[in-house]
Amino acid sequence: MTDSAAPVVLIVEDEPDVAETYNLWLADDYEVRIAADGDEGLERLDDAVDVVLLDRMMPGLSGDEVLERIRERELDCRVAMVTAVEPDFDILEMGFDAYLSKPIRSEELLETVETLLERSTYDRLLQRYYALVEKQATLETAKSGAELAASDEYEQLQNRIADLQEQLSKTMGGVEDDADFVAAIQRIGGSEDP
Repeated sequence: MTDSAAPVVLIVEDEPDVAETYNLWLADDYEVRIAADGDEGLERLDDAVDVVLLDRMMPGLSGDEVLERIRERELDCRVAMVTAVEPDFDILEMGFDAYLSKPIRSEELLETVETLLERSTYDRLLQRYYALVEKQATLETAKSGAELAASDEYEQLQNRIADLQEQLSKTMGGVEDDADFVAAIQRIGGSEDP
């Protein structure tokens, strides 16, 4: 992202009305590109793109496949899945940064784009931490406590988050407890919510 240009948001959405709605919400603050399917999304994706809003279920290349190719290309963009697909434990292996369930409100979309742009300034370790915490929150919203407790994948996710917390704590000079850790992350991110 350059200081002189507006951040670039790529909307990959096969429903034209939905894509145009997102465009209307974002166009005042961002340069918006729209792609009607996964193939076009990959064609329109380059180093200038800061945030991708990616529908998960599309004809041709699915959002999951597009996400995989984005990560394979090692592009430095944040990706939000914007989808009607109910999240399941399969999301733990996906490389997205945010997961929004349709239908969404304009405030939610704008806030997500702003948050992802802010996270782009963080170092890789902190970006990984936030991506995992996002997955944890998504699953905790979609699954019951019993489902979470019975899931080995969820337990592994919690362990990965704890490991990253420990690594981040060490890089921040040793943080004593969770409250200190959250406060340190907020200082790094410049936000009130980690």
